Amino acid sequence: MTKNNNMNLTEDSIEGNGEIQWCFSQVKGTLEDEVTDADIISCVEFNNDGELLATGDKGGRVVIFQRDQSSQSQRTDLMRRSDYNVYSTFQSHEPEFDYLKSLEIEEKINKIRWLRRKNAPHFLLSTNDKTIKLWKINERDKRIDGYNLRDETGQNRDPNSLTSLRVPTLRPMDLMVEASPRRIFANAHTYHINSISVNSDQETYLSADDLRINLWNLEITDESFNIVDIKPVNMEELTEVITAAEFHPSHCNLFVYSSSKGIIRLCDMRAAALCDQHAKIFEEPEDPTNRSFFSEIISSISGIKFSNNGRYMISRDYLSVKVWDLNMDSRPIESYLVHEYLRSKLCSLYENDYIFDKFECCFNGNDSYIMTGSYNNFFKIFDRQTKRDVMLEASKEIAKPKTILKPRKVFTTGKKKKDEISVDSLDFNRKILHTAWHPNDNIIAVAATNNLFLFQDRL
Repeated sequence: MTKNNNMNLTEDSIEGNGEIQWCFSQVKGTLEDEVTDADIISCVEFNNDGELLATGDKGGRVVIFQRDQSSQSQRTDLMRRSDYNVYSTFQSHEPEFDYLKSLEIEEKINKIRWLRRKNAPHFLLSTNDKTIKLWKINERDKRIDGYNLRDETGQNRDPNSLTSLRVPTLRPMDLMVEASPRRIFANAHTYHINSISVNSDQETYLSADDLRINLWNLEITDESFNIVDIKPVNMEELTEVITAAEFHPSHCNLFVYSSSKGIIRLCDMRAAALCDQHAKIFEEPEDPTNRSFFSEIISSISGIKFSNNGRYMISRDYLSVKVWDLNMDSRPIESYLVHEYLRSKLCSLYENDYIFDKFECCFNGNDSYIMTGSYNNFFKIFDRQTKRDVMLEASKEIAKPKTILKPRKVFTTGKKKKDEISVDSLDFNRKILHTAWHPNDNIIAVAATNNLFLFQDRL
């Protein structure tokens, strides 16, 4: 294979299944065929050390899983090291109604972002279409006993009945995990919020909707600064919308946002208060031979992510994942095809609205692998060193301990091989939009409708 800075890998040209062999670890949720809409997982996010894993669903709930603490001291037990147990569950958002616009506001959790831990409690941001909330997750394993003015049931005592004073003491109790809203950031977005991102200074964060990006201070709820506004004076002149936004992992002044035109803009907040003028623009020139009615739709970027070292970023459009070097904005340095076999099916995908599905993407801890989802509960992992990829499936058939995931292939033309699945047999209602990779270990979380699958590497 010849070396090329802009290496475009076709699925037929890649042999092998990568260096990591994945095996099933856990599944959270019921593996029943009937799915309640409120139970569909809408976001997945590990915290900074990977000890906690949070999911949000369409019912407005946040479920936090904690890594099995016993597995940390028993590293020889390889199958226990990725066990996650329910740590806390709480209702983050409720359905609301905007009486001024006569619109229902869904309770669905669009994004969850963890803050870096500074003391005992954990903090996370969660958002639906309109309101962002800062949650404090705190443990309590002690209670105060021996009040003077209250009895054991909590009822107030008559002060005149006291004959002596007691010093209250702390008594052990069963561990209780409490989730409490510390800040509520509302009424700042006219359109639906699609992204939130915590700044590296851990003091500010951004929130993005279709046309604007706002900058917030975590301590101030009644004021935000508009840093990007692409709304035209005449809405009939609107040509693109913001699809995602993210802060740089180490430079607090830099952030990027992507658009429905397949363009990524890098902005520097040191240049101006309103970042309408970008510092760099990342756009791949369109190949005229591939131009079609669907070109603009499939080029829309649904997810962007900085690498952990801050040098690169990945973008996911409908058919591919691209890797960009921040120092080279003319073209991506790597391009990976996710499900190119669907290009011939774009017409039917458009008619059924599947072409508007928003797939996310993520790096592993050292930026050597990229993961993203597809249809039929397939997800793909790309090895950036060897340029190999592997397509795996999250399904109830493999939900057995120590089951090794077998690579899946999609049959398009020619002679069908064993274990291949026809492109016409793909189930487009079973799709993996949200994935997350543990920041330190080879543990991945995959949201398949209402189930959360956890896989780990087989050592």
